[in-house]
Amino acid sequence: MEHAEIAVIGAGVVGLTIALRLAQAGRDVVMIDPGEPGSGASHGNAGTIADYAVLPVGTPDVLRNLPSLLFDAASPLAIRKAAILALAPWLLRFLRQSLPGAAARNAGAIAALLADAAPRWQALVTEVGAGDLLQDRGALYLYDTPVAFAAAHRDMAARRALGIMVDLVGPADLARLEPGLPAGAAGGAWFPKARFLTDPGQMMAHLARAAGQAGVRHLRWRVLSLGRSHGGIRLAGAGHSLQARQVVIAAGAHSRPLASMAGDRVPLETERGYHLEYDMAAPRLLRPTCPTARGFYLCPMAGRLRVAGTVELGGLDPRASPHRIAALVKGARAIFPDLPDPSRTWLGFRPSLPDSLPVVGPSTAGPDVLYAFGHGHIGLTLAPITAAIIADLVAGRAPPVDLAATSVRRFRSG
Repeated sequence: MEHAEIAVIGAGVVGLTIALRLAQAGRDVVMIDPGEPGSGASHGNAGTIADYAVLPVGTPDVLRNLPSLLFDAASPLAIRKAAILALAPWLLRFLRQSLPGAAARNAGAIAALLADAAPRWQALVTEVGAGDLLQDRGALYLYDTPVAFAAAHRDMAARRALGIMVDLVGPADLARLEPGLPAGAAGGAWFPKARFLTDPGQMMAHLARAAGQAGVRHLRWRVLSLGRSHGGIRLAGAGHSLQARQVVIAAGAHSRPLASMAGDRVPLETERGYHLEYDMAAPRLLRPTCPTARGFYLCPMAGRLRVAGTVELGGLDPRASPHRIAALVKGARAIFPDLPDPSRTWLGFRPSLPDSLPVVGPSTAGPDVLYAFGHGHIGLTLAPITAAIIADLVAGRAPPVDLAATSVRRFRSG
């Protein structure tokens, strides 16, 4: 049996950043994950440090349109038919969290977590020698009709009330911001403080290298059991075992059974995230751009244009849904009609909770197990603040934000 002071389960961006911070604090840290660090959703995302993403997935507007959204195969928010029965309890919670009062509370809690995301990321990339990967050009929402652009004023007012800087811009300003975009959009919303990574995979490689240099050991196996025993937490997998004084569960979409073993039932489900990539020397855009009616991002990355996004609820089945890929291709060509067939496609898994808030903090049975999962669409954005929270909890310090909204105890009331 191996031993460690702290075991971090999961080597995505959240697990990597936590392991790095704990090792820098002088802790003996192992990171357990069967895959290459950062090889899942942490490299397949839109690369956006989305400090403006304060609104939860569940809102009154989504609630009004939920039937058509969930059961339209081309919708930005859809559900796999094979998963409907299994998802029913999650969907009921999601409906409750989409009511006006709950949605407003969730937005405020998300905003508190996101408040200093940009400067935390700037400090992190500088520290690990990846400053050239982080671009400071903001992000853009596009509205295709005057009606949609008019409705955006209410949405942006809600974001401004939560501290988000945003400028609503007309067609002429859009053309100046993004000269490569074809004409036709009625307007846009520009978030000037957002940042984006031109290569999330390279960023993960920098983080993994920094963690290794700080002394983090990576054990390539899957944790299949977790139990408390005399002297700490015992973890086991196929032919492997490890005893740790403290464990951090940061396994993303794979975290629910681990939390159950630690004594907590968490309503975690999986969003199946897709992206396409088109290899090109110049990716046509200067910043991540979201055609809001279609629910995906056009992301300028090193040597390619990535088309990422939409939500498909439906578990960890590794088989892609062809119609979701086709919808992204169709949507991308609606913006850039001359795009060829994609150079590659990708499917990954995001953890999704009904209130769009992560679970960050101690297990109900005690701080020997700490949770850091369920970040949904903003795991990349929230990795530095999550790592700071976990480092403070391990050190016995007060964390930088109130953890009431992210506590696992919030699920005990139903």
